[in-house]
Amino acid sequence: MAAKQCHIMMFPWLAFGHMLPFLEFSKKLAGKGIRVSFVSTPKNIQRLPSIPPHLVHQIELVEIPLPSVEGLPENCEATVDVQLEQIQYLKKACDELHAPFEKLLHTDKPDLILAYTAATLGYLGPPAELKSCSRRTRHEHFAVPPDWFTFPSLVAATAILCTNSSSEICTVLTDLACQVDKGWLEFWKAVNLLQCEAVKSLKGEYLNLLEELYQRPVLPIGLLPPNLVENKTLNTVHSQWSTTFKWLDKQKLKSVVFVGFGSEYKMPIEEVHEMAIGLELSNLPFIWILRKPEGIDSLALLPPGFLTRISDRAMVNLGWAPQLEILAHPAIGGCLFHSGWGSIIESLGFGHPLILMPMVADQGLNAKLLMEKGMGYEVPRNEDGSFSRDMVSKSIRLVMGEQEGEPFRLKAAQMQTVFANHELHDNYINKFIQYLGNFKKAESDVHGRD
Repeated sequence: MAAKQCHIMMFPWLAFGHMLPFLEFSKKLAGKGIRVSFVSTPKNIQRLPSIPPHLVHQIELVEIPLPSVEGLPENCEATVDVQLEQIQYLKKACDELHAPFEKLLHTDKPDLILAYTAATLGYLGPPAELKSCSRRTRHEHFAVPPDWFTFPSLVAATAILCTNSSSEICTVLTDLACQVDKGWLEFWKAVNLLQCEAVKSLKGEYLNLLEELYQRPVLPIGLLPPNLVENKTLNTVHSQWSTTFKWLDKQKLKSVVFVGFGSEYKMPIEEVHEMAIGLELSNLPFIWILRKPEGIDSLALLPPGFLTRISDRAMVNLGWAPQLEILAHPAIGGCLFHSGWGSIIESLGFGHPLILMPMVADQGLNAKLLMEKGMGYEVPRNEDGSFSRDMVSKSIRLVMGEQEGEPFRLKAAQMQTVFANHELHDNYINKFIQYLGNFKKAESDVHGRD
């Protein structure tokens, strides 16, 4: 049976940092003739970007209502809707989707299911480790690289994430580690392959290690870089954001720092003020996309007089912003951000040097990987995870212009040839589809002999 007749079901974790890459992958596959069912909850489906008209017949958006669980506020269906300490209840509700999802599988009978859980298990160790009484079940266990790494690595959770009891990434990992006796090993036996949003030049040693540990094919699918021309905001950017882009047009080439911390992290007012003064002290032009903390009046959001003092060299925008289009502007020269994987891909796709401040989830792991590869500089933090205005301003100046930051600027320019290479990433998609065709043929041959 031809690969183009394959049917893949996507079931990402309920975070837009997961759902959006899954959707982007769905569009890439659909554009090559693969039928895709994208499964999530009703509210999340409604908030996804529109499917391009020419792909609508290939991508089915499937809604599964999220069960009510104690502790999870009503109408909260993604991590962006909840406080950090409430993510545990969102995960519990997601776990209860098992029965309706299984029913869906029996009805639709997809050829392949792509879910987030298998990849998460990978960080817990090989199957033998999952059965071991010494398996990693505490937050602090993830503060150092695992023993089974066969090469030097910096990739581990940051200290603040390991000491924070509400840390999403450590909580998910420790919960999974504690649940392996409840069927996770049986689940792992059913896994046919590991699919990773990666390229070999960036994560080659990690991909090889996964394949060796789990004895499963590990298929990188490229980095799924967004297409600026196809981005749905492109036609509305200059009408809704004309003031911002006119301001950028007046700035010098590669002089402006883009500052943003994504939709997941709700920065406390104390951190907002410290960040604001740090940006001011850098004496560099910047554009800050700021998400207002809940319960904070807009008048009290920023330090007194801040907007007046920086008015001639900076802009602050509240809420959502057309990040991709801003990063594409030639005035942007660097990024101070949260180390979210999607933002990493967008930033390096334009060759911007990275100033890293991981806050939640897997951002600390991403930051460590970038530091290991010489692709980013992490803002120093205090032992409790806090940062100071001086740490922020010094880090910005270092990466943006000082001699010590030259390697980061050069590396970012070099990596643009990888991150923005759509032909390279398309080849990874083609190899993935080729594997699916071979897999389906082998399955068909086996069943034909039965």
